[in-house]
Amino acid sequence: MSQFYEQLAEILEVSPETITPEFNLAAHGWDSLAVISCVALIDEIFGKLVSGSILAKCTTVADIEKLISQTASD
Repeated sequence: MSQFYEQLAEILEVSPETITPEFNLAAHGWDSLAVISCVALIDEIFGKLVSGSILAKCTTVADIEKLISQTASD
């Protein structure tokens, strides 16, 4: 997950060490551009295609991790 955390931090423009499962996405720029970037990131790192509309409903990094684990690979 460290590569995912590092790149997610870049998308949200925060320092990588602040990204934890409890990280509050809404408080740090979780907008439509961040969601689309995260969809691409998940596909790149995990080879999984997640729904942007479902991803947008995530409120923490743990929610994203759960969504990734529940999504079938391409």
